[in-house]
Amino acid sequence: QVQLAESGVGSVQAGGSLRLSCAASGYSVSGGCMAWFRQAAGKEREGVAVVFRSYINFKYYADSVKGRFTISQDNAENIVSLQMNSLKPEDTAMYYCAARPICSTSYARNIKQADFGFWGQGTQVTVSS
Repeated sequence: QVQLAESGVGSVQAGGSLRLSCAASGYSVSGGCMAWFRQAAGKEREGVAVVFRSYINFKYYADSVKGRFTISQDNAENIVSLQMNSLKPEDTAMYYCAARPICSTSYARNIKQADFGFWGQGTQVTVSS
């Protein structure tokens, strides 16, 4: 059974940094796609970043976080992380880790919620101005 557990809940002032981690069990993060999504209050869940390691470690980011966020994975520990720098108040949201075992670059580029079948419980990130 695939289980994903996020950690790294935190609050930070604008311009600061946070690191989120997602520990996977019953699933190897070295296969398929692993992604981070976020959902702000009153808004739809949106894809933030995705890594597709089995395809030359392909990574894709939403325009809103490009250059500020970095997704990475530790295959030995079976963890996927999201390093978030230069945080803005608009980054405030619940952040979710997600997995899609059988993936492609098409799925990776679109980062659609409906394409990912396994989810963590979410962790809150709050950025104050």
